[in-house]
Amino acid sequence: MEAFRTQERLILASGSPRRRDFLADLGIAFEVRVTDIDETPQTGEQPVDFVARLSREKAQGVDLPAAWVLAADTAVVVDGEILGKPGDEAEACAMLMRLSGRWHEVWTGFSLWHQTTGELCTKKVCTRVRFLTLTPDLCRAYARTGEPLDKAGAYGIQGKGCFLVPEISGSYTNVVGLPMTEVLEMLLHYKVIALMDGL
Repeated sequence: MEAFRTQERLILASGSPRRRDFLADLGIAFEVRVTDIDETPQTGEQPVDFVARLSREKAQGVDLPAAWVLAADTAVVVDGEILGKPGDEAEACAMLMRLSGRWHEVWTGFSLWHQTTGELCTKKVCTRVRFLTLTPDLCRAYARTGEPLDKAGAYGIQGKGCFLVPEISGSYTNVVGLPMTEVLEMLLHYKVIALMDGL
């Protein structure tokens, strides 16, 4: 039996399979619409403001007046700098060595938008992540798996890169890409979803 039922049409403005799985696993019905926006940080923009802005722009980029649109953006941040996806194995290793043996932050901004009513809610969640102390050989071995090349910060905590992270402080699902506790609270608040009858 599923935990939730969907009461309103819901659009997920993301191509991320991890975000899709989080919602689908809870029985939440949704459609996917991927929006194409410029993801370049603005001059002087802080990471928390960057992820919040992108989530709003992604949500508002979906032109479906009768639907609720959920969008999110996640950034890996070290020393105040956003780490994107590495271009090759050498860049992946450089990013991993920069994270080695220290804490960094993962920020996700997510937005829920309804074009007809004009309702827009944006929230930000931060998780602190501690990395294992790495060696160049270990970085190269992980990079050769190919996993780091399509991941922000060059690692996937939910995949092969799980061994890199001995400790986190905050939401695990946020590090994967969608802070589910906060997202569910928002969807329930706006009555986009409800608990299944009898729960």
